[in-house]
Amino acid sequence: MAALLALAATAWAAKITVPDVNGNKVSPLEGKARKATVLLFITNDCPISNSYAPEFTRICKAYTAKKIAFYLVYADTSLSAADAKKHTQDYGYTCLALLDREHLLVKATGATITPEAAVLSTEGKLLYRGRIDDRYVDFGKARVQPTVRDLRDALDAIVQGKPVPHPTTKALGCTIPPLPQK
Repeated sequence: MAALLALAATAWAAKITVPDVNGNKVSPLEGKARKATVLLFITNDCPISNSYAPEFTRICKAYTAKKIAFYLVYADTSLSAADAKKHTQDYGYTCLALLDREHLLVKATGATITPEAAVLSTEGKLLYRGRIDDRYVDFGKARVQPTVRDLRDALDAIVQGKPVPHPTTKALGCTIPPLPQK
């Protein structure tokens, strides 16, 4: 029974469609011509999220040629497309930015923090969820350089066809805002 529920959840996740910052509908978890999909959950006003923009852009550049797809996911339901688009430009993001206004991707991955990365297989299986690296030790306490690069380690394993060594790590940052009450 658990296997059937996992299969149904995977099929549901693959069909998720959300708008990008230009108003186009995108199904980020569809596509077999890749090894994995990375969703980076952010909010435009989280200082820790914003500080990771250069590193996430470097990761995108390093792994796109290795058949990894990247999406920036704005998890703040009240953020306008224009403000999200401006934020991506201001911070130099190069990957496609999505608006998860109904938290469909948040729910599919279990993300709770920004920034938090979720890496999914082409079948929609969650391979990794957690921090980008260990640069932030605690709120207000950061290392000059990280000692562990968790997202890169996960992507290296996937590219090499190996299991992700640490599939879950604890992300540090801002809480994903809840959906508005109806």
